[in-house]
Amino acid sequence: MIVETRTDAGMVRGRWEDGVAVFRGVPFAAPPVGPNRFTAPRPAVPWDGVRDATRFGPPPPQPGRATDGQEWLNLVVWTPDPGRSGLPVVVWISGGTYLNCDSANPHLCGAALASAGAVVVSAHYRTGAEGFARLDGAPDNRGLLDQVAALGWVRENVTAFGGDPANVTVLGQSAGAGSIAALLVMPAAAGLFRRAILQSLPGTYFTPALASDIAAEVGAELGRPPRAEDLTGVAPDDLVAAARSVTARLPERAGRWGSVAYTPTPFSPVVDGEILPASPWAALGEGAARDVELLVGHTRDEYSLLAARLGDTLDDAGADALLDGLTPTPGARRYRAAYPSASPNELRDTAMSDWLWRMPALHLAEAAHAGGARVWFYELGWGFNAAGASHGLDTLLVFGTAEIDTGLTEAGPDAVAQARGLSELMRAEHHSFAATGDPGWPRYTPHERRTRVYDTDCTITRYPEQRSRVIWRGRRFGALDLIG
Repeated sequence: MIVETRTDAGMVRGRWEDGVAVFRGVPFAAPPVGPNRFTAPRPAVPWDGVRDATRFGPPPPQPGRATDGQEWLNLVVWTPDPGRSGLPVVVWISGGTYLNCDSANPHLCGAALASAGAVVVSAHYRTGAEGFARLDGAPDNRGLLDQVAALGWVRENVTAFGGDPANVTVLGQSAGAGSIAALLVMPAAAGLFRRAILQSLPGTYFTPALASDIAAEVGAELGRPPRAEDLTGVAPDDLVAAARSVTARLPERAGRWGSVAYTPTPFSPVVDGEILPASPWAALGEGAARDVELLVGHTRDEYSLLAARLGDTLDDAGADALLDGLTPTPGARRYRAAYPSASPNELRDTAMSDWLWRMPALHLAEAAHAGGARVWFYELGWGFNAAGASHGLDTLLVFGTAEIDTGLTEAGPDAVAQARGLSELMRAEHHSFAATGDPGWPRYTPHERRTRVYDTDCTITRYPEQRSRVIWRGRRFGALDLIG
């Protein structure tokens, strides 16, 4: 059954699916190709008649798939009732190491959240070199500017889908959470959302010097300088391949790029002093976004999936070198003192969970609280296999998609039942936060550290990762820089 509504660029036709109206492939900006390839996003081109919005639009160029089409800047809307008014709005900003973004990913379907009573929007943004390489003649952080454009579209158009433009929550995981942390302190994003949910915030932001050096190496793969005018004519898939080659060599770049060598991506937002004026922790601590309510969290076993892919065994010297090379670093000595029985691999997994995701999230919550914002915190401790409470599992539970190609079904009926119960609870509490600004448990303060722990038995307790919290006390996240 079809359903139609009007956007500021023209009419769109979606369809009802299991009680939710879905509009796919709706452009929120002009195609970023040709002369618009590396510019800030331009307004969408209006159309005549009714535009078909029943199929997903093409995602931005990314590893592992051929680029299809040019209209990458499009979005999907799920709504329980486009004829309603005043529904809370949740705008999903996808993770994916700043390299991937695809609204057609079945794990990120917004239907379950929409069925709970919200308008859910999932927007593409330029990833990889298209969106985050620092190029002469182009603005930095083009991917973030795409997200700002999508939020602007929501402000102007979500009423036609039943949503309240004054009650918008941005939700993101991993690189999506890193994007949201940047949006919180970007002047261009001010006033575009009321609340933010940050799942597994990564601590990687780059100085201009580091970002420029990485872009130069990407350009060298193509035999071109890192200038917009020199890369505009390069096929998108060739640019993706060049960035992929640089990604594969990251472990060899520790002597120049520092901690970036230990991550799965050569791209992160650039603290350029203009589009992104300061690192999120510093700006939030000074009161930026104090009127935005925040729900921040992480999983317990953040690094388990990456550790499984590495498949190597560290010795003591290798673990020490890795832990001492992080920026900022508390040092291997402090980890050994806090976790005396841990093997070198266990020390690595704990420290990398802390450095990449757990401590950036905790420190962001504390910085935002210091700046006057209202903050809530959670940790996911439940898991169903050897990976435990792995990176991204909280997102799947909130979206209700944890049974899709994850091995959960094979784990048995008890695990499935636990996942479904936890999924309903997490989705209800996340929806409550988006609708009212209160997920249903006490706010986080650095003194009491009240934390919602999602596990077999869900509790509200003091922050569970106490040893790591103490190790990182006094360390500050900022922007990663060139070494030497």
